[in-house]
Amino acid sequence: MRAVIHPGAAAGGVRVPSSKSIAHRALLAAALAEGETVLEGLDRSEDLRATANAARSFGAAIRWLPGGQIRLRGCGFPSAPTRVIDCGESGSTLRFLIPLLAMTGKPVSFAGRGRLPERSQQVYEALFAERGLPFVRGDGKLTLCGPLQSGEFRLSGAVSSQFITGLLLALPLAEGNSVLRIEPPFESRPYVELTRTVLAAFGVHSDWLDPLTLSVPGGQRYLPAGRFAVEGDFSQAAFFAALGALSGEILCENLPSASPQGDWVIFDFLERMGVPVSFSPAGILVRRAPLRAGVFDLGDCPDLGPILMVLCCFAEGESVLLRTGRLRLKESDRIAAMQTELAKLGLPIDCRGQEIHITGNGGRRCRVPDRALFGWNDHRVVMSLAVAATRAEGPVAIEGAQAICKSYPHFFDDLTRVGIRVDLT
Repeated sequence: MRAVIHPGAAAGGVRVPSSKSIAHRALLAAALAEGETVLEGLDRSEDLRATANAARSFGAAIRWLPGGQIRLRGCGFPSAPTRVIDCGESGSTLRFLIPLLAMTGKPVSFAGRGRLPERSQQVYEALFAERGLPFVRGDGKLTLCGPLQSGEFRLSGAVSSQFITGLLLALPLAEGNSVLRIEPPFESRPYVELTRTVLAAFGVHSDWLDPLTLSVPGGQRYLPAGRFAVEGDFSQAAFFAALGALSGEILCENLPSASPQGDWVIFDFLERMGVPVSFSPAGILVRRAPLRAGVFDLGDCPDLGPILMVLCCFAEGESVLLRTGRLRLKESDRIAAMQTELAKLGLPIDCRGQEIHITGNGGRRCRVPDRALFGWNDHRVVMSLAVAATRAEGPVAIEGAQAICKSYPHFFDDLTRVGIRVDLT
């Protein structure tokens, strides 16, 4: 799909999609509970569909209902799927399921598309090797066999919190107690806290022994949650918050006043850049203002990287983004992607190891590129470039714009709703 974004002022309200991070976790917890749970407020993204299909394959009964709801009847303990599990392009689906399905003690195979088969599983590979368990990658598939048993697990905190979440999902079902020892630096800690919060709603608990050590009691069972409402996604809100800061006035609706999501920090970043941000029961209102440069740490919020690069490109002065290395390990190499595409708009960024230095243009409009921008098969790259394009001197085309379907299928509809013209072909 090709999207042509026309520059213009934005104004209006946007109902922010439900949190994909919470939805993945809640769906799997409900799928493991012995009883019925209704998840509310969901958006039917490709990633969430992959997790739902996987949950069906290990024994959960799942029915999509109108109005963004799913009714689940959990299985209590997963059964080994009889077919290869297609994770699509969802890293969360794959990494959450690996330890969970290793609990079955039978061979399980996973497949994926896009960059997913290439993404690192080194943390799990090491854990399985230490325990003498098969973990084989090849021909686009990953095949493993358990049983994964309770015990002590050492794992890096600098690669991805998804590995920690996978173990937190699985180990409560083991017979014995487990301990997770996280080797510093521990990045994306808010995502681990998010996992613990969601699992607690389904009766499963873990405890911090110290800032780097988690105790996970075994012999637990997931309990149905009745009705579980999934709150709005701060990582998706970031695109429209940035749009308001750059091109108008946007009310981000469907966001809670307090949240365990680490990406809520986007509003703190905006205030530090001089953007007026107002909180009310109706939502969070962001108004256009001249942007100030700043120093921003992405260690706990790497998904904000692409849109923060865009904001910094239009600020006055030099901004520095810290702890950015994991941006290279996402659906695309997001540093290379944004550096390449923003350069076409005349917005250079300078990568220096784990840091990104950006000298902004002081809020001036950017140029229209002589060729289309490319989305790199990455939803966050496409949406970030679309926001940048609203500040161009003329229409800007983005090829591969269908990547938004991974997490935010109606993104362009919402962009149109707040006054930005978008032509799709």
